[in-house]
Amino acid sequence: MKKVALFFGSTTGTCEEITYKIAKQLNLSKSDVYNVTDLSADKVAEYEVLLLGTSTWGDGELQDDWYDGIEVLKGVDLADKTVALFGCGDSESYSDTFCDGIGLLYKDLKASGCTFIGNKVPTDSYEFATSLAVDNGAFVGLAIDDLNQSDLTDARIEDWVNELKREIG
Repeated sequence: MKKVALFFGSTTGTCEEITYKIAKQLNLSKSDVYNVTDLSADKVAEYEVLLLGTSTWGDGELQDDWYDGIEVLKGVDLADKTVALFGCGDSESYSDTFCDGIGLLYKDLKASGCTFIGNKVPTDSYEFATSLAVDNGAFVGLAIDDLNQSDLTDARIEDWVNELKREIG
């Protein structure tokens, strides 16, 4: 399998918990899991596949620690990188901005030349009004609502990780 790194931003711990569940299913070492505050051009260069996780904050904003992280990613050549996105949101309280953080990462990296995988997640089992994370009728990454749909979290992660494994090879 290609060399995979997970970068996450987490203030409340939810996205971090999701990150470690994904890492476990991919059989990744904890040494390949990083807080986004540790994201650097050198770290990006070490890996072929980057899994990027964020929560959505406020009125559909990226988590604060991702603003520096996205600038690091914009400053490196991602043409030979494979990227998958995942994130957390609250589909009941923030139904009109559900998991927008994933959509913002996607928008910022879309022109980078990277290849996105895990980016055709069906929306049919989710309840929300709108999301920047939806493109052509599917989420551009794994969307998790662990607050309101925690009973679906593990199955969603498992399905998404299985898809990643097929796409990574």
